[in-house]
Amino acid sequence: MRIRIYVTGGTFDKEYNELTGQLFFKDSHVHEMLRRGRCGLELEVRTLMMIDSTEMNDIDREIIRKSCQESGTDRIVITHGTDTMSETARHLGQTVQGKTVVLTGAMIPYTFGSSDGMFNLGSAIAFAQTLSPGVYVAMNGRCFDWDNVQKNRNTGTFEELESRPSARPA
Repeated sequence: MRIRIYVTGGTFDKEYNELTGQLFFKDSHVHEMLRRGRCGLELEVRTLMMIDSTEMNDIDREIIRKSCQESGTDRIVITHGTDTMSETARHLGQTVQGKTVVLTGAMIPYTFGSSDGMFNLGSAIAFAQTLSPGVYVAMNGRCFDWDNVQKNRNTGTFEELESRPSARPA
């Protein structure tokens, strides 16, 4: 089983400029995270873009959709900024068929050392291996269906929009 990881940016890959106090993008940390996590899976990492998800638009989402649809594998993980991850999940859920796509991100940049990114990436890879075709969001050990997830900005966590039976196997 081969899994493709698409990098799109977000807090996951931000760097911190100690002089200006600003966050910025340089290179993705996904390869380093996989190495440090001793990942033994056959993975292919491709960077689609390095942007903050608040700057993501319909053209960017279409690039992600097209990349998923044209991928030679049916198991895909997407690293994404948390602010608009639910919106991208809805776009993909309505348009991508026959593939298992799991979006994940981080609330704290990987370079800060206390990031939730390593855990979320590992969880997303595990979910991508085990879930049936569909689009999902994986954050903080939980997995959500594409059409039933939102970021709670008050708690900094993801949650269901409504309680309902999941299409995912138990």
